[in-house]
Amino acid sequence: MRILLADSLDQSAVQALSVDGHDCVVRPELTADTLPEAIGGVEVLVVRSTKVSEAALAAGDQLSLIVRAGAGTDNIDLVAASEQGIYVCNVPGRNAIAVAELTMGLLLSIDRRIPDNTADLRAGRWDKKTYTKSDGVHGKQLGIIGLGDIGLATAERAKAFGLSVAAVRKANRKSEALSAIRSVGVRLVDSLDELLATSDIVSLHVPKAGGTTGMVNAEFLAKMRDGSILLNTARGDVVDGEALLAVLDAGKIRAGLDVWPDEPGSPQGEFNSILAKHPAVVGTHHIGASTDQAQRSVADGAVEVVSAYAAGRPVNCVNLRLKPEGGCQLSVRHLDQVGVLAKVFAVLRSHDLNVQQMENQVFVGGHAAVANINVSQAVTDSAVRELCSIGEVLSVNLDV
Repeated sequence: MRILLADSLDQSAVQALSVDGHDCVVRPELTADTLPEAIGGVEVLVVRSTKVSEAALAAGDQLSLIVRAGAGTDNIDLVAASEQGIYVCNVPGRNAIAVAELTMGLLLSIDRRIPDNTADLRAGRWDKKTYTKSDGVHGKQLGIIGLGDIGLATAERAKAFGLSVAAVRKANRKSEALSAIRSVGVRLVDSLDELLATSDIVSLHVPKAGGTTGMVNAEFLAKMRDGSILLNTARGDVVDGEALLAVLDAGKIRAGLDVWPDEPGSPQGEFNSILAKHPAVVGTHHIGASTDQAQRSVADGAVEVVSAYAAGRPVNCVNLRLKPEGGCQLSVRHLDQVGVLAKVFAVLRSHDLNVQQMENQVFVGGHAAVANINVSQAVTDSAVRELCSIGEVLSVNLDV
């Protein structure tokens, strides 16, 4: 396959994909504006932060897979990709440790005033009297908002520093997630209000979504404890910058920020941010995932996604409907012969039944198979009878 890597990716990924026989084009200088000109004839696009717009997707005449070398996919037009039947797959969890490490680094830097210590030493000033004043973090409560891979990795490290860790209980958490939460030792509370009222440190690890944009607003910040610390290594627009400035100016909280509401779109440039310059803020340059270890792991994950797609089994796909909406599932046992499924589909079409998902599995020996077909609406008795009348069909089971 012809693969365009429109961002910097660890060289190991290019080597592995080339060894597998893929034609790799490495163009890390591409931007949202120039990507449409370079995407023609490309079957697979790999990006990190480069924006993939509707215009780029329209220009991708051969494009069938986009790999986001990371977890979030907010830089990709998912609606346009879905409308064109293009898989969008991500690489979740590969940079979780790196972001968790930086989160703990920000916390310790705030508590021990490490940046200010360093600045004074570099300026030739010795002020041990000032910098011996520190609370310490042992025994304090860290409230985590967002218990995905990064949130859990942060919780593990926080526990090692002697912090207690809490998060909000959610009714729809899967059993696997609950098991992971219990194994780390995270205490679940009933509401966000309770979490904010009891936490000395609040750490944000939520994805960019409609419900998270601006979630840390004036009301949220007012509920945090006086003297507490806010950590954000998630997304800049999760926090209302003006509301945060107000509480920082009032001396209510301190903050450790790796992401910013108005950060530059390029790797280097001017950044005149009042928030970043605030004396109660310790900041970094959106580098949470930027360790060599994390980048190698992300590159390995991107290769795995491409390899799985080449083998006909897309993984980590974020724009596939996981469950059919409405309708029901048909299980059609049939002889494994050419044309049988075509007859089944012809019956479904004659009854205006659209296939939403389908899997056909062949039994040992190759004589029989079973097709599990999710269709768009209820199947009538007459449709079932017509399916059963096909000579090569052994049985039809209906699961509404």
